[in-house]
Amino acid sequence: MSTSPEGQDMMEVLACNSNQLADDLLSAGTNAGKRQKLVLDYLKVADRDGKSVTAEFPDGLDWFNVTESLTMQGSLRGKVVVLDFFTYCCINCMHILPNLKRLEQLYPIEEGLAVIGVHSAKFKNEKDSNNIRAAVERYEISHPVVNDNVSAMWRKLRVQCWPTLMILGPRANPLFVIMGEGNFEDLKLYVGSAIRFYKEKGEIQRHSLPLNLSGPGTIASNMKYPAKIACSVPTAGGVDSNEEPLFAISDSGNHRILIIDSVGTVLHKIGGKQSGFLDGNFTKARFNAPQGVTFQGSDVLFVADNENHAIRRIDLKSRLVSTVAGNGTQGNDRTGGRTGRDQLLSSPWDVAVYSTRDLDMSFHADEAVVPSKDVLLIAMAGIHQIWAIFLDDTIWWKFKKYSAGTCCAIAGSGHEQNRNTSYPHSAAFAQPSGLAINRVAKEVYLADSESSAIRKISLTDGKVMAVAGGDRNPLDLFAFGDVDGKQYAAKFQHPLGVAYNPKDSYIYFADTYNHKIKKIDITTNCATTCEFREANGSIRRFNEPAGLCLDRTGQLLYIADTNNHELLVANLADGSIRPLKLNFRVPEELDSVGENRRSAITTLKPTRPIKMHPDAGQSSLRLTFNMTFPGQATKLTDGAPQQWSLELPTTEWSCDCTKGTIDTGSGQSLRLLIVPPVNDALQLNGNDPSPIAVNFKLNLCEGDICFPKELTVLLEVQYSTSEVGHSKVERYDAQETYELQLSRANVSLHQQ
Repeated sequence: MSTSPEGQDMMEVLACNSNQLADDLLSAGTNAGKRQKLVLDYLKVADRDGKSVTAEFPDGLDWFNVTESLTMQGSLRGKVVVLDFFTYCCINCMHILPNLKRLEQLYPIEEGLAVIGVHSAKFKNEKDSNNIRAAVERYEISHPVVNDNVSAMWRKLRVQCWPTLMILGPRANPLFVIMGEGNFEDLKLYVGSAIRFYKEKGEIQRHSLPLNLSGPGTIASNMKYPAKIACSVPTAGGVDSNEEPLFAISDSGNHRILIIDSVGTVLHKIGGKQSGFLDGNFTKARFNAPQGVTFQGSDVLFVADNENHAIRRIDLKSRLVSTVAGNGTQGNDRTGGRTGRDQLLSSPWDVAVYSTRDLDMSFHADEAVVPSKDVLLIAMAGIHQIWAIFLDDTIWWKFKKYSAGTCCAIAGSGHEQNRNTSYPHSAAFAQPSGLAINRVAKEVYLADSESSAIRKISLTDGKVMAVAGGDRNPLDLFAFGDVDGKQYAAKFQHPLGVAYNPKDSYIYFADTYNHKIKKIDITTNCATTCEFREANGSIRRFNEPAGLCLDRTGQLLYIADTNNHELLVANLADGSIRPLKLNFRVPEELDSVGENRRSAITTLKPTRPIKMHPDAGQSSLRLTFNMTFPGQATKLTDGAPQQWSLELPTTEWSCDCTKGTIDTGSGQSLRLLIVPPVNDALQLNGNDPSPIAVNFKLNLCEGDICFPKELTVLLEVQYSTSEVGHSKVERYDAQETYELQLSRANVSLHQQ
């Protein structure tokens, strides 16, 4: 490990040393003892040589999830601090968040870990604290976040890229730096080792932080961050069919899909409101921040289930949800070729169904009888590519044959660039987030959010071309602004949604971070801003709109105004706009999802109570719950939330943590340290306290079948001299271990 010679920057040395440690850990493979020794040896040198960073959060910055500003040498002193440098547009930064949440469950604040999100904006729109507050809520971030709108900490600590994690010791002394995503095992090892190391030195402080999670407020529409919207395709008769159109909305913040009619009546609520990854009927199915939606005909809907890294299929006739690709785990495959859950995906953001004949150059005397093949196009934002699922056996570009169900990359190298080329796999995208098909021209238009451009792909040969926005330089991802104009002269800011209107040959798109709806003439590539006026004559102001679609007439534009939690309908003929108020036919508080969940909860009680000493000066109670599975095929679902919560008899009882999640990779057990009040506060007319309740909300799998289990364990506490003796003691510690046996058919509790 190198040290800082005179004149060499301390943070440059930290990055160099951290990279060397990561290489050494990679060489150690799965040898846990060797990996731990490498980190411990590293920490000894880093602690000896590392000086406290002089960087401090500037005064006057806005903070979220806390009641007051935090400081390195004040409230954060005595903690191992993980600084997460992120910007909320960045898909790679989003991938870090689940890992940070897992880390916080393993090491609560009182155990010595403090995770701080340092928001360092890329786009001008991201500097606004109101927009950051919405992102903190939308991504369900529960740790403190600071809006470093001048990037002071970024510059002082020599940060180079998003995402970057910097780990500091309890004196604000730099220990590690991790750049990029996919490093959870190293991150867990670094943080756990640092906490143990500094606990032995007596430098960890157990104080809490002034947390105050941002609340959602009142959302009158019953929606929360609606993301995308799609209109159904008539099954017969063309656009003039008398069949009533349906609209699908990804109600992303509520983790569900809504199906409505044209006047806003909610016909189906699918999933919600808790996140999860479950197939099944509409009440049992679970999604995790779904984004893109698209119809195949009138009865089938495909969903880009973003944070589950999966593509889901909804059958409106059978009222069933199934998974057609992905398994809830983020993948890094940039080629594909597998089917179903075997094919891992990375943050799919939008989907579109394209119908084509086989591209085999064969001649047909009657083109009308040539069978049509459906291909599901996917904007794979997480790895900057366009993928496809071939829903039928299909001959595609260059006469390549794909069997039904095959899921693979069809365009983009995986590099984050704005590179146009005639060769689809040599092209490069930058977080593609919206898709719209021009069926006549056989092209798909895409919102390439991080290049701030609208681009297109030929669906006959895969050629990738510019439409408007961005820059000619494929490496320039900072060519953004708010300028109407032709092709590269036009400037946008992180567009997310796109729709094509064959009635007027315009591409309509949500210029998300400019809070506008714009359109592009496909014959001239000229972009202009749309102005819509409300009933009182005022111009409508949007707030990060993310999705839009046309109705079948091409006259009405449906808009998901995401941060306003609202759906809008714009009339393209007269420029008027109105809110589309949703009519939930069943009140939310009587939702059948909630009723089914309550009725499915199992209550378990052990055979004997917990014995406590009635005359102890101080007491503690250690509880351990071990999850076991009698059936070998049963397991906790990887990537799905495994939640627990604790209800104590009175407010005088305490526990370091009263809710959290169970890490499926850490022994599948839950350990709790509960501190009862002193005896004089306990004895109420000689009665023992109310039971301790431990609630579990688990997601399990048996083979290909996934199912939830909700249960409550009630633990009776007794203060009895017959068991523990009559004499007074200064301290009494009790310990109980329980085994939870879990299977699809049965749940049981065994006291050990």
